[in-house]
Amino acid sequence: MSWIKTVPFQEATGKLKKLYDRVTGPDNNVDNIMMAHSLRPHSMEGHMTLYKNVLHHSANTIPKWFLETLGVWVSALNTCSYCVEHHFNGLQRLLADPPRGDAIRAAIELGDPEATPLNAAQIAAMHYARKLTEAPGAMVEADVTALRDAGWDDGEILEINQVCAYFNYANRTVLGLGCSTKGDVLGLSPNNSDNPDDWGHR
Repeated sequence: MSWIKTVPFQEATGKLKKLYDRVTGPDNNVDNIMMAHSLRPHSMEGHMTLYKNVLHHSANTIPKWFLETLGVWVSALNTCSYCVEHHFNGLQRLLADPPRGDAIRAAIELGDPEATPLNAAQIAAMHYARKLTEAPGAMVEADVTALRDAGWDDGEILEINQVCAYFNYANRTVLGLGCSTKGDVLGLSPNNSDNPDDWGHR
């Protein structure tokens, strides 16, 4: 479901079939963002490698639900409803607190990090993500210092940076190729964080 030709799961052969087999969800469902890469399987492989290591790696120390929150925030800033819907569903599943998740989304839709039920350090990360998304050329060292002063260590700052950078990439993939959520199963993710090669969506 995009503006360019894609290869359906049933017609895939060779390397593409092997990659589809790795990223499938229920009933061999392949998310449209992945299917958009089907004419160049190597770019799908690159996308999934980045996605799995940035958002779903066991070496990350920031809770995955908050990384998903940053992803929803960046996607909302980019008006990428595809990624907002997918990752808000993932956020809700990981947070396991629907009213809090709904409150986070309401504040995101208002564009107001201060209204989110998040702590001061998390709100600081939201401000960093907004500037990196909307004015990347204006970033200065003080933006990182503000995260450090809020309580994030440098490894966590790198995680925040990489999640924001990844979602800006993913949003532009989706928006530039016209991906829709039609046929997708929302909220699934490769949850086996201990195995970076396990890309199955469950």
